[in-house]
Amino acid sequence: MFTQISATQSFLTLLLTLAALMAVSALTPASAVAADTDALQTCLDETPAQRDARMGWWRDARFGLFIHWGLYAIPAGEWKGKNTHAEWIRTTAQIPLEEYDKFLPQFNPVEFDADLWVRLAKTAGMKYIVITSKHHDGFCLWPSELTDFDVAASPFKRDILGELSRACARHGVTFCFYHSIMDWHHPDYLPRLKWEAAKRSAKGADMERYIRYMKAQLRELVDRYDPAVLWFDGEWEETWNHQRGLDLYKYVRTLKPDIIINNRVDKGRSGMAGLTKKGEFCGDFGTPEQEIPAQGLPGVDWESCMTMNRFWGWNKADTQWKSTQDLLRNLIDIASKGGNFLLNVGPKPDGTFPQQAIKRLEEMGHWMSLYGDAIYATQASPFAKLPWGRCTQKTTDQQTSLYLHVFDWPADGQLLVPGLMNKPAAVSFLASQQTISADPQDDGLHLNLPPEPINPIASVIVLDITDTLNIKQPQ
Repeated sequence: MFTQISATQSFLTLLLTLAALMAVSALTPASAVAADTDALQTCLDETPAQRDARMGWWRDARFGLFIHWGLYAIPAGEWKGKNTHAEWIRTTAQIPLEEYDKFLPQFNPVEFDADLWVRLAKTAGMKYIVITSKHHDGFCLWPSELTDFDVAASPFKRDILGELSRACARHGVTFCFYHSIMDWHHPDYLPRLKWEAAKRSAKGADMERYIRYMKAQLRELVDRYDPAVLWFDGEWEETWNHQRGLDLYKYVRTLKPDIIINNRVDKGRSGMAGLTKKGEFCGDFGTPEQEIPAQGLPGVDWESCMTMNRFWGWNKADTQWKSTQDLLRNLIDIASKGGNFLLNVGPKPDGTFPQQAIKRLEEMGHWMSLYGDAIYATQASPFAKLPWGRCTQKTTDQQTSLYLHVFDWPADGQLLVPGLMNKPAAVSFLASQQTISADPQDDGLHLNLPPEPINPIASVIVLDITDTLNIKQPQ
């Protein structure tokens, strides 16, 4: 999706990598380790209180929908007999520009229903949507006054982003954009793709002129649709540098001072882990891709983006769908480490979501309708390790509520919360409010549970603690 590394590594290596990352995210408990809060910079004068106010809704949301959609949905991942492509198909299949442009008159997603898309996200418990206003191929999902390579030039013609913006407003879902810095279509963008450089001359191309075009398009997007987040990508090419990243960050913040911008606007991203290297790099949050940091990062805002299957864009041959259990446990794991989860859907060329994605969104929504309080507006776990699951927490002046997400139910009904020295004021299951007896001992708090789990994916227990939290971490 985002990096040359991910696009060029072999299929087998990609599968092995994703399998390892899924294992880490499923098995590695949250850790409360110190993080360098200077790793992300606002690059503007802003007090901590002002930053907290700007980031507040995003931190509380915890769960969002990523949507990768554009002309690349039309070939559905297949080109000349190979079906391992997706949103990068223009370059992974080495499709000449004049050939790729033939997808434009084929773009006619007559089944597109903005209201349905937003309702599916809301049903899943997602609080915000991030859609590709423009991906690397340069095609724009809105009628831009600055290019004819947009939805207005297609048979569909309708303003997709406008319809989604209005649907989000109706349903109380926050609307955001992914926007590619890189542009394989614009004549001024440099460098040319290596495989087409010999046939597509860069003579007369002007990167500064392209940047003016990109800024003008960003102004269109902000003025027309008022996005809450701009999620940049494509910053890794040599033509993009820190100074340009700093300038773009400041420019967008002048368009909308309270907008949130990811760290890929600048050059500070450290590989697929997505967390920013130490230095004066711009960005409001880190962007791990297809992975979950093994340790918690107090003081640093971050968001893991992941696919439901293998690809970001629609690929009709991709049947490797993650289970609802894996997706929900990823969400819980991420929240337990203080991060957000941005889960992707690649719509089909007719404008519909794949049925496999709809099924998982609905199943996740059922769990969230019962246990969402243990995800939204929570903070990272105070425990270094929990052998049976994860923990999220909420703290007020009056009490701390610990939410225990139990993945592995104890066969004997005895659950140890290791190192917890407090005697809770109340212990209960979140969904049913059924009380649970608790016994403080030297090694922690022992809970007496029923023989069967309340929920097969994750049963949630709430501990309300009114005194100062006292946890003895393992040595």
